[in-house]
Amino acid sequence: MTGYPGFGVLLAALSDRRELDIGVLARRAGVPELELQSVFAGIVPSPSLLRKLGPALGLHAEDVFVIAGATVPDDLAPLDAEARRWVPYVVEHAVDLPSEKRGELRHLVRSLPRGKLLQPPSFPQLYDAPAGPPGALLVRMLRYRNLGWMGMARIFLFMTGRYWSASTYGMVGAGRKELTPDLVADFGTLLGIPAGDLAALTGIALSEVPHTPEPAVAGVAELIRDLRRLTADQVRHISEAAASMRPT
Repeated sequence: MTGYPGFGVLLAALSDRRELDIGVLARRAGVPELELQSVFAGIVPSPSLLRKLGPALGLHAEDVFVIAGATVPDDLAPLDAEARRWVPYVVEHAVDLPSEKRGELRHLVRSLPRGKLLQPPSFPQLYDAPAGPPGALLVRMLRYRNLGWMGMARIFLFMTGRYWSASTYGMVGAGRKELTPDLVADFGTLLGIPAGDLAALTGIALSEVPHTPEPAVAGVAELIRDLRRLTADQVRHISEAAASMRPT
């Protein structure tokens, strides 16, 4: 797959991967089968349909919007661009925590009031439809976790051991760096999405050896996603809390 094939093609690939026919998927999403058939045929889906397809496919709603090349609604997008500087610090500490402490950290994140900004958030650079290469799709999904290239580079290192420069992830998004099976699997670790699903979306066949994320990163992908709706001050607070939980 060298270019963006359209949402209908990607939806069909995911459905095949899950062994779902249109009728079953329509029932799961609670939409008329005819409406779903039109999307498979290439009709642009409505935002309400994209939201319903998330739980039907076992995906987060914002990821379905990204896969569709659609503008992600403000309530699903990162709240505060300034918060992204603190996310790698949270991850750096979280991967060193025992599983029960990571659970406490996620509980703390979810207990915080949802942040509010005086000005509405604006991420115009994220609203462009996927550029063509499949790497753009995966990079954009991470951007909606409130990660810039530098944050991606650091978190890939903490969670997968992959040591690349920030600009290299820009090259992946632009199609100038090959999207390999092991890289697809590593994206799955950061996104919390099965590597097989990402393989279906990108057309990249995985290696024969099953990819199993290390126990140290269990739950960290969901922690990253939870952080995207917090303010910079709140994420900084979480990073300090995570540091205090680390074994001495």
